[in-house]
Formats: sequence, C-alpha cells, structure tokens
Amino acid sequence: MNTAEILDLKKILSTPKKVVIVPHKNPDGDAMGSTLGLYHYLEKLGHSATVIAPNDYPEFLKWIPGTESVVIHEKELAVADALISDADLIFTLDFNALHRCGAMGIPIENSKAIKVMIDHHQQPDAYAAFMYSDVTMCSTCQMVYHFIEKMGDLDLIDTAIGEALYTGIMTDTASFRFPLTTSTTHRVIAHLIDVGVEKSKIHNAVYDTNSFGRLQLLGCALNNLRFLEVFKTAYISLSNKELDAHGFEKGDTEGLVNYGLSLKGAKFAVIFIEHKEESIIKISFRSKGDFDVNAFARTHFHGGGHKNASGGRSNLNLEDTIANFISILEDYKLELNS
Repeated sequence: MNTAEILDLKKILSTPKKVVIVPHKNPDGDAMGSTLGLYHYLEKLGHSATVIAPNDYPEFLKWIPGTESVVIHEKELAVADALISDADLIFTLDFNALHRCGAMGIPIENSKAIKVMIDHHQQPDAYAAFMYSDVTMCSTCQMVYHFIEKMGDLDLIDTAIGEALYTGIMTDTASFRFPLTTSTTHRVIAHLIDVGVEKSKIHNAVYDTNSFGRLQLLGCALNNLRFLEVFKTAYISLSNKELDAHGFEKGDTEGLVNYGLSLKGAKFAVIFIEHKEESIIKISFRSKGDFDVNAFARTHFHGGGHKNASGGRSNLNLEDTIANFISILEDYKLELNS
C-alpha cells in the first residue's frame, strides 16, 4: 500500500462509515487479534465497526477485548449478511482469497462496499480496492500496527488494541521463535507493553488454561507421532473417534504440529486431522530452513500459506491421505536431506 493509497483511504475514513471486519474461517489468534485490534481503532475514529467471523473460534481467545461484540456468520446468518450488504467498507484480515472465509465469500464479493485487504500470505487474489500485502511480516497483527502507523495514529493505540495485537503476534510467531520475528517486531511489542499490555497475562490466557480433555488429546496426538527418518519428516494423525473420545473443542489441536517439528532431526512436520463436518482431512504443514511448505501444500493438497507454515486438505480418508502423503515424499527426499 503506497502513500497515495494511504492518503485515499485516510480521506475515506475521515467521515463516519459503516465498517465490517472479517477474519478467515476457523479463526486463530492472529485472525481474531487483528480484527479486534482494528475494530477498537476504527471505533476510536468514530466509525460503526463490526467484526463478523465466518464461524466460532476457540475459548482461549474469547478474553480479547471486544469479543462479546463479534457476530458469528453461521449462527446469525441474516444479521451478518445484512451488515455486509449495508457496509461502506469491508476489511478482510489474515486471508487473501475470498474462499478462505467460507460462505461469507459470496455476500462479500457481491457487496458494493470498498474492500480493504490486510494480509501476509503469499499469492493474493485481486478482489480488494486497497491491498496491504506483505509476506515478510510475521503476522497480520503486526501489519495492523503498521497500518495504524501509516494512518498517523500510533498515539491512539491503547491497552485494548495492544492486547489484541500482542495476541496475534505471539501466536503466529510461536512466542517469537519463527524466522519472520524481526527486530521491528520486538520494537512493536515494546510499544504495546508501554501502553499497558501484560504479556504474562496474555500468555497464560492462551497457553496455560487447558481443559482436561485438551491435555488428554495432546497425549493421544503424541502417541500417534511417527518419524520418517529417511525423509526427516514427522507426522501426527487424529481421527474423529479420537477427537470425540477426548471431548474435542475448537482450538484444541492448535499448535500440535509444532511438537513434530521439535523432534530431533525433523525438518518437516505434518498433522492430519479428520474433519467429520466437512468430510475432509485437514492438514497443517510446518518446516525448518528452506523447505517450502507453501509450495508443497499448493501443489499436492489444495492449500497454501507461508514458506514455513501452511495448510491444506484431502478428500481421501485418513489412512489413504497419509499413504498418499508418504508416497509424495519420495519426490522430495533429496531436498529434505540437503
């Protein structure tokens, strides 16, 4: 987003507008943190803003300030679609293709509202009038911070905005461990702490408030961990039966794939999760170094994301999906062992 576009958008936002803010389907910490952070900022500017999530999100994110005002599209379809139709602006955050917001994609596409994209994933679709796309950013939450900075409003960042943005930066960097965590990221975090963010409170809310079932599911996942040493690849699988046996709730599998990547010698880690409602196998990919899981997911599993973190899906059953995955690895043996 260049200077001229910022000036144009600032002019549009100079008078009160009806704004809808949308995260991707199955929103995570970065999706909800960025949308709620932007929500508080736009409300401070005098706009009427509403966050509409395609579907529900994990309990461990529902402490973020403003969460009580979030509209869930699949639960409040008529209300949500009316808000989308009536909006002056629609901000889409943490995704760059409208199919990523599920059934909301069609009403958003049909809306006459001005669309604004803020996102850090690769290969964006050209659906937005204003596109702030930067694949070098660690998180969309950091991009929202810089968007506010570009608008000349850093002084408006308060504790509520800061807590939302900190949450997304923390979760999308695995607590500041991933390669895209830069010195600038830490300067952003320093500012958020200066406006009142209590980092330990947020870490505890997200990571240290586990249900008994969630911890039991972690044990099941680790028991299912397999390591294909010849490919330097670790994978975990979870069936519907295993999810149901441990009282699965949305968000319970968040971060499990990283256990595979932490295994000594692993360069590539995958988790396969049977998804009964959609009749698919949901897949998350993680990698170390130069192995590009974005390209891998796009080529083989109808997905994509980042170079070292991406997602995909399979329409085969769980057993056949894993067998297919292992057969594909043969083509990457040299790369994974380089």
